[in-house]
Amino acid sequence: MEPIFTPEQLAEIKAYHLPYYIRAAANPFLLLGYLALVLGPLNGPFYRFAQRAASGLDTRLSFLRRTPGIRVLLQVLDKLWGEPGWGTALLFGLCIDLTYKLVFLPTDIYFGYILEHRYGMSAYTPLTYAKDVLKDVLAGVVLVCSLVLGVYGLARRLRRWWLVLGVPMALVLVLVSAVIDPYRSRAYFDQTPLEAGPLRTRMTELLARADITFADIVVEKTSVASKRVQAYFAGQGPTRTIVLNDVLLQQFTEGEILAAVAHEAGHVNEPQWPNRIASALALVAFLFTIDRLLRRAAARGWFGSTRFADIRTLPLLSLLYFSVMLTAAPVSAAFSREREREADRYALRLTNDPATFRQMLVKAARVNKMDPVPPQWIVIKGLTHPPVGERITDISVP
Repeated sequence: MEPIFTPEQLAEIKAYHLPYYIRAAANPFLLLGYLALVLGPLNGPFYRFAQRAASGLDTRLSFLRRTPGIRVLLQVLDKLWGEPGWGTALLFGLCIDLTYKLVFLPTDIYFGYILEHRYGMSAYTPLTYAKDVLKDVLAGVVLVCSLVLGVYGLARRLRRWWLVLGVPMALVLVLVSAVIDPYRSRAYFDQTPLEAGPLRTRMTELLARADITFADIVVEKTSVASKRVQAYFAGQGPTRTIVLNDVLLQQFTEGEILAAVAHEAGHVNEPQWPNRIASALALVAFLFTIDRLLRRAAARGWFGSTRFADIRTLPLLSLLYFSVMLTAAPVSAAFSREREREADRYALRLTNDPATFRQMLVKAARVNKMDPVPPQWIVIKGLTHPPVGERITDISVP
């Protein structure tokens, strides 16, 4: 039986992954260091800068309060915040977020562009890479503004804000997010329906055997950015979509593509509601914890806080989120790896073709430059899939 990699390929794989392993080890400490700065010596200067900038913008853009449409929006923000200062709060949050992005921009460019190009994994041009970075920055701006206004704005106005915000968000998480999932990646990549032909026919037959209904099969044109292969299911019920990237169609045979789709079909057959309900409850619990943390900060005057939900406590929420994710990641990843193993077993039962399934994994490992035996601490820290070498070994080929 053919090996996954030749010795030369394996040496390249190890060299490719080593910088990522170093980053995985260093990143928690670097992030903690940045949070220590914005919770300590940078907190006051950032806040004073935000105050001055907000005051200057309010003076220069005062005409907007007389502009129809915008005037109504500003009045809503004034009422939500309950007092002057929402401009300072927004600018303080954006200052922290954009400074973080600027500090880590060199390493992001190295890992996202330079290293990927060095090992032939990226198809980005400088312009397309810059466009995607800009999209990420804009998404971050929207997220920060939503966090500041949604959490701090409501917390200032309602005592049980965490329920008022948490319950609708939990319902969205449970009922809506999976439905709109197929449309998220379209912000980055074009998608077109898979053309009629033998592959589409065989895939439809495969999913009929799995008793999975779907709205469409689409091809996602990720080759403009990456050389990796990928297949996934997006959406739920009437919006469920099978997504194949164009690299997969170029590199894999029909049988191998069907094997990959069969694995993804295994995830569709997992119990979905327990995870969604658990996630929704965890979200409400997290918001309640934020409420307790903000109340303690106000009572003790942390960071110069003068009242409950003072925006200067915003970095505390990042520290809380970091702590929760660092603690939960190994547990979540362990459950994820078991789900991946079960999806492999499901795919083998569905296709009854272990040889093709194994070849699909081998080819995916080669194309995506997967480390067949990563360090154990990497696996425990948060690897969501079993190492590909382990997955291949588990397949019994007659």
